[in-house]
Amino acid sequence: MTVDADEAWFFDKDAGHLVRPYAITNGRTGPVRDGFALITLVVTADPRTDTSRLTPEPAAILDLCRERPLAVAEIAATMDLPVSVVKVLLDDLAEARMILTRAPVQLAEAPDIALIRAVIEGVRRL
Repeated sequence: MTVDADEAWFFDKDAGHLVRPYAITNGRTGPVRDGFALITLVVTADPRTDTSRLTPEPAAILDLCRERPLAVAEIAATMDLPVSVVKVLLDDLAEARMILTRAPVQLAEAPDIALIRAVIEGVRRL
């Protein structure tokens, strides 16, 4: 992760973030809504959004998702933050209508078990 000079006060190259996760989320341990799976895609709602008045982490999320959608897991990995912290931050950004999300597609019905077994048997024969 590249750290700007303005952000250097809370990041140490060897130790990582020096700000505790509960400080980043204002003490919250989970998002209000339960719609953020690891593969939920996130994109900045308006690429022209001014992030200068936001705290560093939400601003970084908006900057990351400005060009293309990223999965929640990708955002957490890029920012080197726990997924639970990123979900709380995304919840705040969604409530402020600063991001758009796309949840993973849910299958209407479970796949046919017989078909799955047939595929496994076919792979074993290879």
